[in-house]
Amino acid sequence: MMEKDAKIYVAGHRGMVGSAIVRELRRQGYTNIITRTHKELDLTRQEAVEKFFAEEKPEYVFLAAAKVGGIVANQSALADFMYENMILEMNVIHAAWQNGCKKLEFLGSSCIYPRMAPQPMPESCLLTSELEKTNEAYALAKISGLKYCEFLNRQYGTDFISVMPTNLYGPNDNYHPEHSHVLPALIRRFHEAKEAGLKEVVCWGDGSPLREFLYVDDLANLCVFLMNNYSGNETVNAGTGKEITIKALAELVAKVVGFEGLIRWDTSRPNGTPRKLLDVSKATSFGWTYKTELKEGIRLSYEDFLNNPMRANDNITNYPLYGDYSDREYISSHSEQRSEDCLRRWY
Repeated sequence: MMEKDAKIYVAGHRGMVGSAIVRELRRQGYTNIITRTHKELDLTRQEAVEKFFAEEKPEYVFLAAAKVGGIVANQSALADFMYENMILEMNVIHAAWQNGCKKLEFLGSSCIYPRMAPQPMPESCLLTSELEKTNEAYALAKISGLKYCEFLNRQYGTDFISVMPTNLYGPNDNYHPEHSHVLPALIRRFHEAKEAGLKEVVCWGDGSPLREFLYVDDLANLCVFLMNNYSGNETVNAGTGKEITIKALAELVAKVVGFEGLIRWDTSRPNGTPRKLLDVSKATSFGWTYKTELKEGIRLSYEDFLNNPMRANDNITNYPLYGDYSDREYISSHSEQRSEDCLRRWY
């Protein structure tokens, strides 16, 4: 168990996941939380990371920092995504081991699982078949971080664990028009359509794909729970175990936002992967379960969006986000005269 005054380092604290972990730690009474911005500490610089760990000697580490992007970024910068993620992970994990860190928790992504994994996807299906090619570099980097934690445990007796979340949403999400995931994308588009008095929003596909969504504060609660209650080499899936169609999701977001126009589905456009669901029986066997139902989570997310309007214009940076990037959804707003502009979204 982490002592309430233990020195805890949260890497990536300005991102959606890292900031949620900081909130959860503070909520539970932890008082000695260390953070560094990217400008203060570039995690891709080995010497800087080693110096930080040697000076600060954090007892516990939550590694939620990552370079992320959508399908275009992943495919156009394969080497960059693989190198930067692998190097920052290795630097932090290695320095934690060198400096006697009591426990480290590595945050990955459900994109580590094979493209044709069984549904729902159990932890045991890792590396059983080929990965999704569109984000292979990112997935390989995440798998490497997970495996390095496992190999340190086996060789040196460390207590380093990993967690693999499903699609995440919530406070401090990204609403960038080109880089956001499907849920924040829908929030932004329905909000803009409502404000502009538009009569309809058009989505690509037929809305049939199924997706799972976890409120980020619930993930943070699980992360702290596992840090205090779990040790093991196999990763732990983080999700709700529940699915919703993209069509039902769009209708739910529209209702929460207050958009009263039509939602039209352009079936000439692709649907994406039919289903992506995590098997969360391992987490539930520990006595943990999520708390925030989707409708309430969307309400809280929209409230956060309204209270932080600059987020809609944020540009993607090296360590702001966390999530799954293996599928795509295209969404566009339309008035009576159809616009040709479609914004790329991820889910």
